[in-house]
Amino acid sequence: MDAARFTDVGLEVPRERAPHKERSTASRTTARADGGKPARLLIIGAGSGPSNNLIRSLRAGDPALVIAGCHSDRFILRKSAAERNFLVHPVTDRAFLRDVARVTERARVDLLIPTTDAEVRALSRARRRLPCRVFLPSRPVVELCQDKYRLSRFLRGRGVAAPLTYAVSSLAGVPGIFRRLGRTPLWCRVRAGSGSTAAIPVRTPQQAQAWIAYWSAMRGTPVRSFTLAEYLPGRDFGCQSLWDRGRPVLTKAFERLSYIAAGGHPSGVSSVAALARTATDPQAQEATTRAVRALGRDVSGLFSVDLKEDGEGTVCVTEINAGRFLAGTNLLDLTGKHNMAVTYVQLALGERLESLHEPDQSADHYMVRDVDTVPGVFHAEEFFSGIEDARN
Repeated sequence: MDAARFTDVGLEVPRERAPHKERSTASRTTARADGGKPARLLIIGAGSGPSNNLIRSLRAGDPALVIAGCHSDRFILRKSAAERNFLVHPVTDRAFLRDVARVTERARVDLLIPTTDAEVRALSRARRRLPCRVFLPSRPVVELCQDKYRLSRFLRGRGVAAPLTYAVSSLAGVPGIFRRLGRTPLWCRVRAGSGSTAAIPVRTPQQAQAWIAYWSAMRGTPVRSFTLAEYLPGRDFGCQSLWDRGRPVLTKAFERLSYIAAGGHPSGVSSVAALARTATDPQAQEATTRAVRALGRDVSGLFSVDLKEDGEGTVCVTEINAGRFLAGTNLLDLTGKHNMAVTYVQLALGERLESLHEPDQSADHYMVRDVDTVPGVFHAEEFFSGIEDARN
């Protein structure tokens, strides 16, 4: 292995592995930059599970893509699946955008792709100063979607099903919220973040107060960061939707069946599925379309929508991750007719695409995930192949 090379941007880590030929049912397409050359991408947050999953999807759909990565943590960056990798300042540092601009010029990047909410927020605000393309919703849309309380009120005000949610202004005000909602359990969580951070179902005001007080005292999370909402006990969906100037181009969904490390979460759930399957539920698709359309007449970009059923079977929008892919995107990219990750790149580079449809969204495909393993994508029939049943 060659020695790592230090640059004025940071540590450039050489790639150790040869490209892996990914099995995929989606048709391969080509994403070309100006001049007809293969597109050159920079994945921010490289080395994390979601970023490596995204790179896997991109290579499966268009092996000609040239992919670089960057991260502020050299240990995480060392795991990156990109061809070239650059150490940069954290996204919260003022030097982050300068570093990204340097990497963009050095690697001749055509398109920046963020993988976290913080990166989406930073690039959305600075898009006019960036030396290459981004494909992100407008700054107001990003900021609305990253505040779960504001988003819930916004959607409900426009007739989109979303859980009735109240902001916590003080611990003393918690019993009043319980009385207004009128039923238990309730869902207690913070207004921003991912992965079910600080989320828990609660049955009494005392439970909610203790949980919020703990996070305030031990984690420094302000009491006013919390919300209480009606609890949704039904099926759990993740839906990715690509839009171009107010027009839906491609929408695909999966249903979460179990969760990674669920036993270690007080809530028992997470947005990170251990087992998921492709979904064709028309309610989930319709709710996603209505929610994104409510954000504006000319919205563009990627909208990753989380949805859950209430007690009566109505699919409700619980959050919209604007501008970034879901961690489970492999299930949507490696199955069906269209690879969403490559379609995203095509739209980002200005290609005009008609609305794309997945007739049956490749039903009966499953994704199996666990810590420290590459997500596996299988058709239902494969769970009966190569396995000997020794139970009888």
